[in-house]
Amino acid sequence: MTDATTPAGFRCGYIAIVGRPNVGKSTLMNTLIGAKVSITSRKAQTTRHRITGIQTLSDAQFIYVDTPGFQTRHSNALNKTLNKTVTGTLDSSDVILFLVEAGTFGQADQQVIDLLPKNVPVVLVINKSDRAKDKAVLLPFAQQVASKYDFAAVVPVSAKLRFQLDGLQNEIKRLLPENPPIFGEDDITDRSEKFLASEIVREKLFRFVGDELPYTSTVLIEKFEQEGNLRRIFAAILVERDGHKSMIIGNKGVRLKEVSTQARLDMEKLFGGPVYLEIWVKVKSGWADNEAGLRAYGYE
Repeated sequence: MTDATTPAGFRCGYIAIVGRPNVGKSTLMNTLIGAKVSITSRKAQTTRHRITGIQTLSDAQFIYVDTPGFQTRHSNALNKTLNKTVTGTLDSSDVILFLVEAGTFGQADQQVIDLLPKNVPVVLVINKSDRAKDKAVLLPFAQQVASKYDFAAVVPVSAKLRFQLDGLQNEIKRLLPENPPIFGEDDITDRSEKFLASEIVREKLFRFVGDELPYTSTVLIEKFEQEGNLRRIFAAILVERDGHKSMIIGNKGVRLKEVSTQARLDMEKLFGGPVYLEIWVKVKSGWADNEAGLRAYGYE
């Protein structure tokens, strides 16, 4: 999107958001761009793809890349693919945001630090800093984590409460290279509506089935049609066992209906028009440990 109207000194680049699972990476990106393009859940390993969120200001374009949380607990093909996504994103970024949760730093956080490339500036972002009961503890915690790496800046934030996000963006902007914008000023993601639809269904699955749901469940959009402003979407939830299928459907189909209703409402809000949504649950054992199958389901 290069043209003569780009102001001098305009900054643009890719900003990777990394951290262990469940530190608030998706919430931070959604809040920064002002739209929900990356799904959120209390359940670890919700984000499985490289999700791009775009925010364009008068003097800069921020291209945020939400990554899966780096996985150490399982070693199947799915997690190996997710970890490859994380490391590939780090190497191709202009700035990296390393997220930790205020007051908590463990081995999983250190493992992410060990992945950070030396040639890309890294901002330490201490999320959920509003939860720190004793604010006097926050400074020594920040100093403790900051001593572990040569960070370009340290910023405590609360993604949920929008605390210090302007300050964070100023630090990012300072580190971005001078470039014309890559995307249009109204773009908020480079992902298709079909992809976003599958992610919305998956989020509702995590929300309404919760910890009972195996992390290997996924969603496949089998048909996505648009007639005028109406979108007709046919989705399949893939699970590994029959027991998982009945868990999702629920007593008399109540749970699946709730997932479908809430997903449809979110899609209508995001797409700005009516949605007809049908969801089936299918058993496909072993899909998460089959590399060819992973590629077929959109995992790169």
